[in-house]
Amino acid sequence: MSDTSWVEWLIAALLLTGSVFALIGAIGLFKLPDFFMRLHGPTKATTLGVGALVLGSMAYFSTQSGSISLHELLITFFLFLTAPVSANMLAKAAMHEKLRREPRTRGEPWDQ
Repeated sequence: MSDTSWVEWLIAALLLTGSVFALIGAIGLFKLPDFFMRLHGPTKATTLGVGALVLGSMAYFSTQSGSISLHELLITFFLFLTAPVSANMLAKAAMHEKLRREPRTRGEPWDQ
């Protein structure tokens, strides 16, 4: 196996993994019954999916250009930094608005 062959397999695995996670996150966003459950789809699975896709892109363009592609690394960093913060803000706003919850949703919002 040559050097480029294992890199191509790595890129393909990252792209496939990212696609599967993004699909699972989208299905969760569509299928789950209330806002609090739906919030997990894009913030957990889709963030991992997009992260794997961007890492696959970074690996591809780094092998094509011969130097490390830092643009994708910055995108991944900001994605993993902003996704939990925005999810936390959305959840706090939903608790403040007292959105409807399914009985299966665990945890009780606490009043301040």
